[in-house]
Amino acid sequence: MAEDSPAPATAAATVTEVVVVAAATAVEEEKPVAPASVEEEEDAKEKTEEEPKKVEDAAIGSSASFKEESNVVADLVDPQKTALEDLKKLVEAALAKNEFSKPPPPPPPKEEEKPAEKAEAAVADPPKAEDPPADPPAKSEEPSAEPPEKTAEETPKEENKEEVTPKTEESTPPAEVEPIAAVAETNVEATAVPVAEDAAPPPPPPPADATPPPAEAEEVAPVTTPEEISLWGVPLLGDEKSDTILLKFLRARDFKVKDALEMIRSTVIWRKEFGIEKLLEEDLGLPELEKVVFMNGIDKEGHPVCYNVYGEFLDKDLYQKVFSDEEKRKKFLQWRILFLEKGIRQLLDFSPSGVSSMVQVTDLKNSPTLLKREIRLATKQALHLLQDNYPEFVAKKVFINVPWWYLAYNRMISPFLTQRTKSKFVFAGPSKSADALFKYIAPEQVPVQFGGLSKDNDSDFGTSDPTTEITVKPSSKHSIEIPVSEVGSLLTWELRVLGWDVTYGGEFVPSAEDAYTVIIQKPRKYSPADEPLVKNSFKIGEPGKVLLTVDNASSRKKKILYRSKISHSSD
Repeated sequence: MAEDSPAPATAAATVTEVVVVAAATAVEEEKPVAPASVEEEEDAKEKTEEEPKKVEDAAIGSSASFKEESNVVADLVDPQKTALEDLKKLVEAALAKNEFSKPPPPPPPKEEEKPAEKAEAAVADPPKAEDPPADPPAKSEEPSAEPPEKTAEETPKEENKEEVTPKTEESTPPAEVEPIAAVAETNVEATAVPVAEDAAPPPPPPPADATPPPAEAEEVAPVTTPEEISLWGVPLLGDEKSDTILLKFLRARDFKVKDALEMIRSTVIWRKEFGIEKLLEEDLGLPELEKVVFMNGIDKEGHPVCYNVYGEFLDKDLYQKVFSDEEKRKKFLQWRILFLEKGIRQLLDFSPSGVSSMVQVTDLKNSPTLLKREIRLATKQALHLLQDNYPEFVAKKVFINVPWWYLAYNRMISPFLTQRTKSKFVFAGPSKSADALFKYIAPEQVPVQFGGLSKDNDSDFGTSDPTTEITVKPSSKHSIEIPVSEVGSLLTWELRVLGWDVTYGGEFVPSAEDAYTVIIQKPRKYSPADEPLVKNSFKIGEPGKVLLTVDNASSRKKKILYRSKISHSSD
């Protein structure tokens, strides 16, 4: 969705992720990918096969520098405050002049009507050859339009030039030409005085006691009512949330006031043409896409998190349903924009101290290659819309399960991205994806499929139940101790080890010295292909503790995620 609207070169990050959610940033196809990427792929493949761990570690920490700015006016530096005030004045003037509408198209050129007019004229006026000899009075009218300085001798010369064309006039006796010329000379002299005096003689002055005639009513320009414009439910001016909206456009244009105003104008016009308000009332269907793009939880700073899962397009039927022709791609784009608009209005807060941007997570596992024409077309179209019309809506953009070829591609397009945009990007390979997410999002907020503990319809745990993270060193064992004392209560826990390849077991140890240990789960070896997490419960019959043991016999460190809760008998 999202994006971010960097200088026009990016925004892939504007919810900008979007469509394919911006497949991604993939996206800025300002350079052809295929030719350059062949050589890049060979080098990248050798390097990533030799040192995959180094590439992933570097990718995760390379772009964690971005810090979201405050929208509280008091926190702005003086030049930013001045730019905000200047933009408000320009917006107010533009609203008063109704400049946030697309200008009407220019009228069609008049030259197109000339052929028709000529044809009509030809039909209306018969040829001169069939006319009777020229009428003297008609000839005498032509000289009357000439300036008075011309002499009577010049007039016949001009008339003679006009009379040469038709052959039928050759038969006219020469004797008839002289009377016509004489008549023309006489008329010229008679009309010379009025022609020379263009203006009519001034009227006589009115009597002193006459009342002046009423003055003609002057044309009064119609009074225009200032246009009321809102973006994402927030008026451009006059609301406490308006500054947040204006600051988004200013930051997207490096606080260049006129550029920000033009961007606002373009966005307003695009929203009208795209029919955003009408789109919000529609149901476009496409339930299959709910697994492709979805919202889940928040990050550690309270930003809503949007997940984009391209691997779902491996389903050929879904791929054809979404990308096979222009009409389907257009509908998918509408669906993605609608999803983004609803997320913005329902989950973001444009108050000065509110959270007004999202975190975009893009999963590239099993994703279709960007060389597919349909993907490129949809991605390119989505990127342009997002970067131009959804500025600064992405706080962070995390790419997970990134294949080696995409890292090579990113290095190729990196010079074309602004530093602000690059500072929002995080890339992580398959073995580091969960760690990258946990850096910004708590494990209880991350879906199970991406390494976290969040599940739909979980009656025992929710996103409000915190998770404990523990790292187990290679060739070592770690035991989690959960004390319990209330008899009759129920202890429930869930646990997962990222990447498993460990042995896990659980037991209850009573506090009484003469009591017996109860085996809850026999030690079992879990492989990466096993279920992502285990959930157990144990009813407490006497005070004691539950011990959960993880034995990591591998040569790599492992991360344990677990959480527990006790339900009392009265619950």
